[in-house]
Amino acid sequence: MLIACIILALIVLVYLYSLSGRTGRPELKKLQGFAYAHRGLHGDGRPENSMAAFRAARDAGYGIELDVHLLADGNLAVIHDSSLKRTTGQEGKVEDLKTEDLPNYFLEGTAETIPTFSQVLELYQGKAPLVVELKCVDNNYAALCEKTCQMLENYQGVYCLESFDPRCVLWLKKHRPELIRGQLSENFMKVKSSVPGILRFLLTYQMLNFITRPDFSAYKYADRKNLSNFLVRKLWGIQGVSWTLKTQAEYDTAVSEGYLPIFESFTP
Repeated sequence: MLIACIILALIVLVYLYSLSGRTGRPELKKLQGFAYAHRGLHGDGRPENSMAAFRAARDAGYGIELDVHLLADGNLAVIHDSSLKRTTGQEGKVEDLKTEDLPNYFLEGTAETIPTFSQVLELYQGKAPLVVELKCVDNNYAALCEKTCQMLENYQGVYCLESFDPRCVLWLKKHRPELIRGQLSENFMKVKSSVPGILRFLLTYQMLNFITRPDFSAYKYADRKNLSNFLVRKLWGIQGVSWTLKTQAEYDTAVSEGYLPIFESFTP
């Protein structure tokens, strides 16, 4: 019985340690107090991740969440999906395009085209914080992270970087430890995926944090009520971010629970 109790206690301690991240970063405070428009303030003819959506968010005083992909020429495009079909109606992957191709891809049937990351940085110019999601495709995480950080070196505004892919977060830990980094997560056990089950389990319950040491945990609002997500924030004091809030009630609940809010479909 004693041995069983010791083993159980060790398992619990290992589990609790696996949830630990990095705390005490003063730069994180600069991200607080803002609401973040998911893929810009889109709607009413403004496509997601478009310059029009980012301009509207900037003018309204919101921070923004945006997605970056690595192009074939090494530049960065701002678009959510790797596939171009949903947002532009055309076949292909954004990773196969070059910068010169982007003006030929119109977003959601409008005159808006896929922007580059540099265009968004120039537009925002430090007006409000940016939450930059790194979209790794085909194991390009190192090149993607390096290019993103390179483009942010001379940016004067407040920003942070996040990714669902723990390899991106680990790359930031190793190569850009001064930057605020976050791990995106949700209940991957409910999602059909080619990702091995053990990895989906570890990501769902944030048990790779001790390796990647994130400054914040960005968790899907609907999935936020699990033990690991509670312990990550309350035991280890890691900042929580909640996505994607689609009603005022969800927004109010997330803020009251201490999350930084990422919203869409309404304006808080």
